[in-house]
Amino acid sequence: MRIYEGSPRQDWEEVLRSIGAFADREQLKELLLLELEGGFLVQGLTLPVSGAASDSYGTLTKRTYELTDEQVAQLMEERIALREATTDSIPTEGVSNFYEHASRVIGAYLDKQSQRDLFFFEQDGSFVLRVLVVAAGSPGGHHLVEFTRDDILAMIAAAPEHRGGDATA
Repeated sequence: MRIYEGSPRQDWEEVLRSIGAFADREQLKELLLLELEGGFLVQGLTLPVSGAASDSYGTLTKRTYELTDEQVAQLMEERIALREATTDSIPTEGVSNFYEHASRVIGAYLDKQSQRDLFFFEQDGSFVLRVLVVAAGSPGGHHLVEFTRDDILAMIAAAPEHRGGDATA
């Protein structure tokens, strides 16, 4: 994350939260996210936009987006402005902003671990992450981390405690 390193506000938690909100807005499911040199590749399944009658109505299609660092920064600014103007509630299973909150808690996990080179995929609310570990005294390399849907929901529910009780931060 070139443009985010060293900035206290722009970290994995904010980056992934904003990308998760983008996925929610685009109604993506079963996400795949790959960190690129200059941004991220985001892929997911979605239903086609409703409109004219079509043979593909009701059939999932794969959509792929390449989000540049500049686009991610813009998404982050939009989310911060929206949060300042509204009050987000802590989600429960089945809410429309699941990916925003799930991605945020995964980002917070990554920030604590000082991980890099992110690749993850999601299926049915469970996430598998591949991250590059570079730490003194540790055999560096890529590691796999898995979070079940129940793990993610528990992390989302516990998040306000870690932020001092503020459900919107």
